[in-house]
Amino acid sequence: MTEREKYIEECTEKFGELLREQMNRLDRMKSSGEKKERGCTVIGLIDGDGIGPIIMKSAESVLSKLLEKEIEEGSVAIKKIEGLTIDNRLRLGKAVPDETLEQIKSCDVILKGPTETPKGGKMESANVTLRRELDLFANVRPIKVEEEKIDWTFFRENTEGEYVLGSRGVELPGMAVDFKVITDSGTERIARAAFDFAKKNGKKNVAIVTKANIMKKTDGKFSEICNRIAEEYPGIEVSDWYVDIMAANLVNPEIRNKFEVFVMPNLYGDILTDEAAEIQGGVGTAGSANIGQRYAMFEAIHGTAPRLIEEGLQDYANPTSILKAAALLLSHLGLADKASRLEKALTEMQALRGNETPKTEEITSNIMRLL
Repeated sequence: MTEREKYIEECTEKFGELLREQMNRLDRMKSSGEKKERGCTVIGLIDGDGIGPIIMKSAESVLSKLLEKEIEEGSVAIKKIEGLTIDNRLRLGKAVPDETLEQIKSCDVILKGPTETPKGGKMESANVTLRRELDLFANVRPIKVEEEKIDWTFFRENTEGEYVLGSRGVELPGMAVDFKVITDSGTERIARAAFDFAKKNGKKNVAIVTKANIMKKTDGKFSEICNRIAEEYPGIEVSDWYVDIMAANLVNPEIRNKFEVFVMPNLYGDILTDEAAEIQGGVGTAGSANIGQRYAMFEAIHGTAPRLIEEGLQDYANPTSILKAAALLLSHLGLADKASRLEKALTEMQALRGNETPKTEEITSNIMRLL
């Protein structure tokens, strides 16, 4: 056997293992998801890395104030979760340490600060691991720019696509191959989540975003299934777009306010929602919800801001994104009035800001006062 054939055989064997693993995941997906019933809703708080502990301190103060009555009555509890730091993860060689994952699964919902992912190597993103382990299949990101009549809601499939095996590809001499996975069940549930949201919220159109002209098997399947699900929702206009054209549409003032709801595979959703957040005012202004049948996780969409730390400017970390995620968390728990109060306070706080960049504590104090 030649050296080349040896590499091919090893890679083929590995690919077979990945296929069996993914088919087992598909079986679990079909049977997952009964929600635990408990008298007290447990909100887990994870600091994360970089500016994470700074902005999460702000979020904890705001949530504690908004939920003061519920905490006193015992219907809500806030639980700090330790161990999801880059130092601990590298020490243990695990994206999410077992003990930390056990703590997370003892909660109903999670509010999470940004976590660092090492470049290179084999350790995958903590976010990717948590989305898979908690089966958080829907990443939901709202974007609003009232003066331009932009009101977008993005439904990004969260557990498949390029990310499900993003650290599991194969390398041969002079070549590397990564894998993309799209399943019927995974696509059906993100499509239903998007169309259900559109129907319940009076939205008139849903845009399906893929690159089905090139990725014919995976994106082709995603587009086909989304269009089939769309037939169950008469009255909602459906359009198919390629991701490159949609990226251009979002910066086209003549047509972008005509879009309302978007549904797309994992990688495209990651890219387009950051672009959309920039249109809103930057990634620091947007929150993100990760929803499953049993668990839900809410987070800022920005990273750990290492440059801010390196330059000694961590005291100026903007907590707006994590506070918007906290508002999404409150809404998910059915506390719409409290979510609305927080959103209103954030809007008023932005209007009060002058030309100088405020410190984190100043922003937090203003929010607490406006509440």
